[in-house]
Amino acid sequence: MSDCLFCKIVAGDIPADIIFEDDKVIVFKDINPKANVHLLMIPRIHIASLAELTEEHDALMAHMMRLLPVLAHEQGLDSGFRTIINTGKDGGQIVFHLHIHLLGGSGLPGFA
Repeated sequence: MSDCLFCKIVAGDIPADIIFEDDKVIVFKDINPKANVHLLMIPRIHIASLAELTEEHDALMAHMMRLLPVLAHEQGLDSGFRTIINTGKDGGQIVFHLHIHLLGGSGLPGFA
């Protein structure tokens, strides 16, 4: 989508601090981090949100889920990490391209 910020990152039109990429996803540092480690994982294809997934996305989502702990380990998050997927406006989603936040490091607040 031409007006999608994350599609522009995938296309190389907007720079990002990319730490991993393959033929399915790109992972980069969040420009407004909420933790010592705050990465965003996005699929290369445009999917507006988690609510838009279909069966054709099953392999992509499995790839993303299995890659998250590998990336967490590479970032030194061996004692734990958090993943967040905001879905829809009322779910806190700001960029309407499916993305997974990977957060970790000392002092990560809990949900209380």
